[in-house]
Amino acid sequence: MTSPDLEITDTVAWLERAVIGLNLCPFAKGVHVKGQVHYAVSRATTPQDLLEDLVRELKDLVALTANERDTTLFIVPCCLQDFLDFNDFLAEADRALEQLDLEGVLQIASLHPQYQFAGTDVDDITNYTNRSPYPTLHLLREDSIDRAVAAFPNPEAIFETNMRTLQDLGLAGWAALNVGPSQDTAAVVASSQHDLDKI
Repeated sequence: MTSPDLEITDTVAWLERAVIGLNLCPFAKGVHVKGQVHYAVSRATTPQDLLEDLVRELKDLVALTANERDTTLFIVPCCLQDFLDFNDFLAEADRALEQLDLEGVLQIASLHPQYQFAGTDVDDITNYTNRSPYPTLHLLREDSIDRAVAAFPNPEAIFETNMRTLQDLGLAGWAALNVGPSQDTAAVVASSQHDLDKI
């Protein structure tokens, strides 16, 4: 089994090179340089166990101030490798928010190595705006989102700007960023998934 530090290292590299480096999220750099991004790795191999870990991270986030922990990247290297399964799990995640009475306080954004927008081909470069090294749930504070959007001119243009950025970059340019999972971790994930498939 690999160390969670490896998945966190891969995720930080993706954040710095892709999300911040390509300015895919204009709000990411500020919280990153201030050390307000928390990285959590779940070793859950089933959606049920993953949900328990997610609930804990949601509670931990709201228990702290935004200055202490503004946002959490909840990394899932051993579960929900299939994007459709991951997408189905998002409904469970939203239900957890509701049960914790955190709707309007936190929201959950989704990132995945196979992320695919509706109506696009699998290899469409625009899908890479939401492609992370591992399945990842981004736990965000609604207040922080509101402040960031209010301070950013024309936030509605971010999505279109990102599409153009990636189209200009192309698949080869994305590959050159080297923001995928480390080889050792990728092998462990594949082996873990293979073992689950045999159950």
